[in-house]
Amino acid sequence: MTDLERTPDPVAAIKRLPKGAGVIFRYYQAPNRKEIARALAPLCRKLQIKFLIAEDWRLATEINADGVHLPEHALRSWRGGGNKRNGKRFLITSAAHSQSSLWDAGRAGVDAVLVSPVFPTVSHPNKMPLGITQFSNMCRISPVPVYALGGVTQNNLTRLKNSGCVGVAGIGLFYP
Repeated sequence: MTDLERTPDPVAAIKRLPKGAGVIFRYYQAPNRKEIARALAPLCRKLQIKFLIAEDWRLATEINADGVHLPEHALRSWRGGGNKRNGKRFLITSAAHSQSSLWDAGRAGVDAVLVSPVFPTVSHPNKMPLGITQFSNMCRISPVPVYALGGVTQNNLTRLKNSGCVGVAGIGLFYP
């Protein structure tokens, strides 16, 4: 995940990621968001890292990104028309903060969800974390693969081992 304040140098953050990882580009308030995204897309392709644009499928299509990430509020109104753009597979992920959001994600046809916050997080300090038990329960009932997000650190990563998630997402985990 990119964040305008916590990942001021997205190029450096992307270069730290392993081949096969993915980046969800947010930078919502950046006045030059489109130009930054346009510059990052080829870097991700070169490094074999998936590049998804948050909330803007038009921009994702325009720059030939690998997909789009939908905030939870956008799930019910998602009218993506399938998971293909420009003749290629288009990844669609979404945020989910509740069990009902998991069902909305399944109905919307997303490929995966980022469930959060699993642990206390710097990004949303006043948001009550799910905790490992509730998160694991959400993984088990989810109709789509789940990634853990929110407060995931090197210190608590092992707590996710048997949760049922397929991977992790974050900012501080990858860009301290």
